[in-house]
Amino acid sequence: MDATFLFAKNLVNTRYEDLPTGVVEATKKQVLDLLGVALGGFSKPGPKELREIVREWGGKEESSIVGCTQKVPAPNAAHVNATMAHALDYDDVHETAIMHSGVAVIPTCMAMAERKGNVSGKEFITTIALGADMMSRLALATTPGTRPLNTGWHLTTLYGFLGAAGTAGRMLGLSEEGIVNAIGIAYHQCSGNGQCVIDGALTKRMGPGFSVKGGITAALLAEKGVTGAKNCLEGEMGLYNLYHRGNYDNKALTMDLGKYFEGINVAIKPYPCCRGVHPAIDAALALVDENKFKTVDIQKIKLSVSEGHYHLLCEPEDAKLNPRNPVDAQFSIPWGVATAIFRRQVTLEDFIDKAIKSKDILDLTKKMSIKIDSTLNRAVNIEPTRVEITTKEGSVYSKEVAHPLGSLERPMTFDDCARKFRDCAKQLSKEQTDRVIELVGQLEQVAEIKKLIRLLSIE
Repeated sequence: MDATFLFAKNLVNTRYEDLPTGVVEATKKQVLDLLGVALGGFSKPGPKELREIVREWGGKEESSIVGCTQKVPAPNAAHVNATMAHALDYDDVHETAIMHSGVAVIPTCMAMAERKGNVSGKEFITTIALGADMMSRLALATTPGTRPLNTGWHLTTLYGFLGAAGTAGRMLGLSEEGIVNAIGIAYHQCSGNGQCVIDGALTKRMGPGFSVKGGITAALLAEKGVTGAKNCLEGEMGLYNLYHRGNYDNKALTMDLGKYFEGINVAIKPYPCCRGVHPAIDAALALVDENKFKTVDIQKIKLSVSEGHYHLLCEPEDAKLNPRNPVDAQFSIPWGVATAIFRRQVTLEDFIDKAIKSKDILDLTKKMSIKIDSTLNRAVNIEPTRVEITTKEGSVYSKEVAHPLGSLERPMTFDDCARKFRDCAKQLSKEQTDRVIELVGQLEQVAEIKKLIRLLSIE
């Protein structure tokens, strides 16, 4: 039996009472985090233009764009919200799967819950937990023994179509057969590649939006009786055979489905850039905190990185040492390290057009050398980075970090997520901000999820 059928059965039959307490608490953190990073990405290039187009289109007033009072059709609202939430590269990430589930699943559930009405916090949490579990499993099953990034696919976008279709189908109350069709229709649209990262293109932040719009559309078509491929994951021309040449792990895909929820392993980011940059940032911050040297004292900086991180986050070296645009900076270990050393912190303001022209930080990247260290390679989990700083007087300081802040070993608490939300949600009044944090903290007690969504309307 194709795994699609098992996912559909799980989506239909799982109830809030089936979720472990830890999964409920992790899901609430993911919701608060998503709302914050969506507000933070509101005015950024890409989301801004998309929002203008969608508002010009208008249409049936079903669901809200975060930060706006105008409502638009549910697929369009989710499209914009997911794009905003991914714009800062600040959204949650499953470190082993190397995939962002929240940015696809949560905007889908928000739009569909508002469209449907009378959706409780418990149902909202359950559907998000199921979607995060499904998307994480889809990515975990990819190319076992090697890093999924090596496939060239942007897995968040690729699997976002399927995750959005499944969660939208549950919100619509589709049967198992209906959700199978929804996932099959979504499969016919699946795409998303990594070339945008190499080229520093804005489409990197826009991929999840395309996937949620496609997934919701797939569920709506299935509701009307349109059929999709049934064996779309493991069939002869299913995703794993067609897209990954049959290289996948069936056990990772379905083992303990309905009993173990992978959302518990989703990490919340403390810094607004690619998760692979975070070990290097933590190492740099630790070095300057522990050794108290000044920036002017630095003679050279050596970065030792894994092969995977070199190709994704250090290449092409000219663009990573001297970012052409904010996307380059978001995917640059050199930029993250230089920022951490010079500013002693890494914030949203360090990845905007003005910041990447900073002479002080660029002077530091000029002192950097980068080498691949094969001992840092990992087939799973985030890979360590070693930062070595040599001062002009000849002192050498070195730090290697394998478990950055936000990882399962060093998790972000709900209070940490609340502080991050406050930093991102500058548009909200203090009263709105406090109330959003309060409602998400007790989300399982909320009778109607629209109560939370209304608090996010501004203009």
